Amino acid sequence: MRNLNQPTARPRERFLMCGVVLPAEAHEHDGDLSELRGLLEAAGAEPIGEGVLQKRESADSATMLGRGKVEEIGREIEHLRPDAVAVDNDLSPAHIRNLEKAWGVRVVDRSEVILDIFASRARTKQAKLQVELAQAEYLLPRLKRMWTHLERHEGAVGTRGPGETQLETDKRLLRKRVQDLKRELVEIEARKQREVAARADQFTVGIVGYTNAGKSTLLNRLTGSTELAADMLFATLDTRTRKWKLPDGRTVLLSDTVGFLQRLPHHLVASFHATLEETLHADLLMHVVDASHPEARAQIAAVEKVLTSLSPTLVADLLVLNKVDRVSDPLALELLSADRGCEVVRISAVTGDGLDRLTAAVARRVDARSALVEIDVPLADGRSAALVKRASAVLSEEVIDDVLLRIRMRVSESSLGNLMRSVAKTVRFKVLSTPSARTHSESPLAPWMARDALDDGRSA
Repeated sequence: MRNLNQPTARPRERFLMCGVVLPAEAHEHDGDLSELRGLLEAAGAEPIGEGVLQKRESADSATMLGRGKVEEIGREIEHLRPDAVAVDNDLSPAHIRNLEKAWGVRVVDRSEVILDIFASRARTKQAKLQVELAQAEYLLPRLKRMWTHLERHEGAVGTRGPGETQLETDKRLLRKRVQDLKRELVEIEARKQREVAARADQFTVGIVGYTNAGKSTLLNRLTGSTELAADMLFATLDTRTRKWKLPDGRTVLLSDTVGFLQRLPHHLVASFHATLEETLHADLLMHVVDASHPEARAQIAAVEKVLTSLSPTLVADLLVLNKVDRVSDPLALELLSADRGCEVVRISAVTGDGLDRLTAAVARRVDARSALVEIDVPLADGRSAALVKRASAVLSEEVIDDVLLRIRMRVSESSLGNLMRSVAKTVRFKVLSTPSARTHSESPLAPWMARDALDDGRSA
């Protein structure tokens, strides 16, 4: 009988975990290594053991951890035989070199694990460029002294200056690559801004939140899409925008973004600025929180910190406490809701509980950004009537004197302007109220509001 060779899966790298909690980071730290464990699992590695976490007043200049902890972890390495050690901090090149010398295994820091996850999940050209830029900026200051063999003079023709070492050549090429990547991403960001501007007549909702808060699950539930929604950190890297049809027939655009994280590498945030463009220009910013997570308050603070770094005035309009079906203590939800400067809605994206309240909250904000108009269309003009009904959700309609169809609806200002230019001149408009988001004098619809006669409100 012929033997069939079955391919075997690549063995997962086994990682021992450790870290240092410094006073400046204590309020951002989850108090254990559970988040690092989640990051390693998301990267396809296998965390082993409980890990070693040390509290220190300051980082050791040579090894980050204290000498005693370095020795303790060395004994753990001899016992567990891991392939590598992951440190839940950002390490300098000297830290990495000294720890690898002391332990005899490869050492990676927190940023390197995160960058590895992003590199494996990047799918679009934009995401790949952003990850490559973040990796290059992470690597550039770490070239020095990490590989001493690069300090020898390098003799490749056409790639060096007089007396230039391999290290200097690599740094020069890496700097040039960083400049090229930034140039490409500037072009992408400009295109992204144009795409956002082109959708100015549509109400947009941006979803932000901590990684694994359930943002993609909520997007799928509201829009009927089938985007990847996995119980892992950073399942989403690219912004996905989908149409969400409200119960009254109106449509808004819902955008899901990359998740945030405590102590997220700053160069990673900078690299993904173009991806977050949807968030910066959304009409409504929805902050989704995993209410069942024991560190939910710290995660809320981490997201707010990232939003402030993007724009000092950027704050969420709606706080959505997700996964309430997993919360057994109602007091925990009350504590998360307390002292919030925005409306709070409790939902479960999995069970559907509370989605009606969330939809109603969004609909109220769409109403606040829309004008209430009354439109008279001649009954004989079927084309204009169809254009009017497609423009937005119809609140009511009635036939007047067997000659006119009177339609009342809420519609955005830009959509109303487009509609006025599209229908026949016999169609007459009356603006009953302008959007409450701006004052009467600021509204471009003020000239129609100032006219009492219906005829004065017709399109040009």
